[in-house]
Amino acid sequence: MSEPSIVEITAHDLPLHCPQPNAPLWSQHPRVYLDVLKTGSVCCPYCSTHYVFKGEAPKGQH
Repeated sequence: MSEPSIVEITAHDLPLHCPQPNAPLWSQHPRVYLDVLKTGSVCCPYCSTHYVFKGEAPKGQH
C-alpha cells in the first residue's frame, strides 16, 4: 500500500472537500467536507489524504 499523500491547503481552497477537483478518476470517492481550520490539519476518512492548512485563516474563522 502506498503512503497517504499530504496536501497543503490555503484559504483559497476553502471550504475543503475531498476528493479535490483535480483528483484522478481512479481515486474518486464520495465527496466529504473536512474542517481543516479547527486543528490545522485533517485526514480524509475515505482515502487517508492528509490536508494541512498553511497561511492565514479567513476573517471570522478559527
